[in-house]
Amino acid sequence: MLKGKKILLGISGSIAAYKSASLVRLLIKAGAEVKVVMTPSATTFIAPLTLSTLSKNEVLSELSSENTWANHVLLGRWADIMLIAPLSCNTLAKMSAGLCDNLLMAVYLSATCPVIVAPAMDEDMWLHPSTKNNIRQIQSYGNQVIPVENGELASGLKGEGRMAEPEQILQFINDFFFRSGELKGKKVLVTAGPTYEAIDPVRFIGNHSSGKMGIAIAEECKRRGADVTLVCGPVTTPVNSSISLVKVKSASEMYNACMDVFPSVDIAVMSAAVADYTVEEPSSQKIKKNGDSLTLHLQKTKDILKALGVTKNERQLLIGFALETNNEKAHALKKLHEKNADMIVLNSLNDPGAGFGYDTNKIVIFDNRGSEFQFETKSKKEVASDIINTIIKYSNG
Repeated sequence: MLKGKKILLGISGSIAAYKSASLVRLLIKAGAEVKVVMTPSATTFIAPLTLSTLSKNEVLSELSSENTWANHVLLGRWADIMLIAPLSCNTLAKMSAGLCDNLLMAVYLSATCPVIVAPAMDEDMWLHPSTKNNIRQIQSYGNQVIPVENGELASGLKGEGRMAEPEQILQFINDFFFRSGELKGKKVLVTAGPTYEAIDPVRFIGNHSSGKMGIAIAEECKRRGADVTLVCGPVTTPVNSSISLVKVKSASEMYNACMDVFPSVDIAVMSAAVADYTVEEPSSQKIKKNGDSLTLHLQKTKDILKALGVTKNERQLLIGFALETNNEKAHALKKLHEKNADMIVLNSLNDPGAGFGYDTNKIVIFDNRGSEFQFETKSKKEVASDIINTIIKYSNG
């Protein structure tokens, strides 16, 4: 499966380092060549001798030893991927800030290959806002994060933060190599986030969309080799710098951007939460609080999905989203046919962990061939992978 692949395994100081021996063994068995770099604290959890015996390569943990220098630049260029497993809270923070105080960090900062990490820490650490921010930060650099597991932790508690099992990490790496070129040569348009419809220079009509789902889709398309343009409303979620980003605010700006990009793309995924109505005549000055009520006159915004459905040609695939609160399937199917889309991704606000603001989502995909694909609640990155897998199967079908 991984024959000929070169994998540089970084191990940081976590009790989950005991799993590294099994991980190295699985990688070698799959045909990969493995070199190991450890932080000094990691050597207290598992002996370098064990890992060097399994990998058949010297294990490095210091920038220099006696008269020998560990060439971190060459290590970072040697590998097809760099895998850091386990990724401790401390090493995560260093990666986020770009600190370089050990060999592992020097190799990471020099690496020209893709970087994949498997975090491992106690639940309170994993859920801390600073940890979440650090995860978002390293993802914005293009690094990929293997989701943590929910289970028994080193503290004796049960919860989120447990490192994925070696078998799951191996599967993630296999998927990475197998799928990395699936969309090579394809151009993809993705929309994400909310739109803000101005009432006056201070106030607006908006919604709670974070843009996380659309950004995850854009990044998944990029990972699989596509040339991606992301048209994004106002969000705080960082976007991978390798993606062409078009920032907009209003529904009309998003409409114009999409109409401009769409003729040149092969796939368009409309996941933004675009306002259905906009203020007819926004005030040029801040509206003062006079009287007991304020009447706003609203008019319909241009329907982006419908407009693209009218103009799309036979080679293009158009995917829409439907966020519903009732009669979900009926509304989604109606939207699928009325907008001339190839697929509709449905999520319901009635499903726990789905909708605005969550890091998870639960979807059902309907296509215009009459197929229905149901998925369980997953992280939005995993959902993005499910969506792209379904699009690829549809285009090949």
